[in-house]
Amino acid sequence: MTEYYIGIGSNMGNREYMLRKAVETLRKCDGIVIKSLSSIYETPPWGKINQASFLNAALKIESELDPEDTLRTCLAVEIALGRVRHEKWGARTIDLDLLCSPAIEMETVLLTLPHPYMTQRAFVLVPLHEIAPGLMVKGRTIEAWMSELNDVDTIKFLAPMELQEDT
Repeated sequence: MTEYYIGIGSNMGNREYMLRKAVETLRKCDGIVIKSLSSIYETPPWGKINQASFLNAALKIESELDPEDTLRTCLAVEIALGRVRHEKWGARTIDLDLLCSPAIEMETVLLTLPHPYMTQRAFVLVPLHEIAPGLMVKGRTIEAWMSELNDVDTIKFLAPMELQEDT
């Protein structure tokens, strides 16, 4: 099992429902176990700023799958929840980004780990810091990366999100 961190976000429709549904759907995927989950945060858009605000969260998972198949699973969850890609950094019903793994650094056509923009994005780092404050990315802690950003205070706690027990 390999440890990974995933960022999730939504800024279309019922954003909170979509985040919770993404977690529920990912939880049912073969080979993946969700280990921890951040709270939900409301965040301003990044990149393309003339759109609705996002809700974001972060997950820690363990996966039996290789990194690219773990990413493919995340993409399949997006498709299952109706994600259609219209434009880079545009509005989306759901987004799952494979952010990093403490055990893996790689760059292929399909996947770069750690995610090339994660250390520049407060909407990624704030929820990630909640579940993994000591996580090292590119030789620095999440907290150290956050200290360089000027928009951390724009990330607002919205609601807790807990893993549901199997019944």
